[in-house]
Amino acid sequence: MINLQTLILGGVRSGKSRLAERLALDSKLPVTYIATATAQDKEMHQRIALHRAHRPEHWHVIEEPIKLGAAISKQALNGHCILVDCLTLWLTNLLIAENESFFEHERKAFFTALPTVTNRIIFVSNETNMGVTPMGELSRRYCDEVGQLHQALAQHCDQVILTVAGLPHVLKGERL
Repeated sequence: MINLQTLILGGVRSGKSRLAERLALDSKLPVTYIATATAQDKEMHQRIALHRAHRPEHWHVIEEPIKLGAAISKQALNGHCILVDCLTLWLTNLLIAENESFFEHERKAFFTALPTVTNRIIFVSNETNMGVTPMGELSRRYCDEVGQLHQALAQHCDQVILTVAGLPHVLKGERL
């Protein structure tokens, strides 16, 4: 069985992006990389530069921090492997917009786009809900929303992988 839709979860610097890139290369398909990060400070600029340096130059890159569902829909039938990195940054971008109807619209657009995708798609996301409940209201909302996002997406995906210390642990679907 070929895994068409894979969700890769892990903590910061867990190896999840590196694994996603390897799986995209292993697909032998042209790759469309959808990046959701925005550089708001020097350290984030450095993180983005590091990701750019690791990506093959021939990959098609789309930078889309907000309208992820629309970006996926546009690529849904292009015969490429789509790699989305990272869902938690996308969710953060939506939450800091502080517009509830906009948040709900974009979340719905994301889940509406998924059934239209017939190509290989790999999602990368940070698993943040393995610790203490945060003190701040926005932090708690973020953890709740990312947990709900991961649960819903995991149900949809053929394969779910948790990456810890650079080691992939397949939670659902075909072993690596």
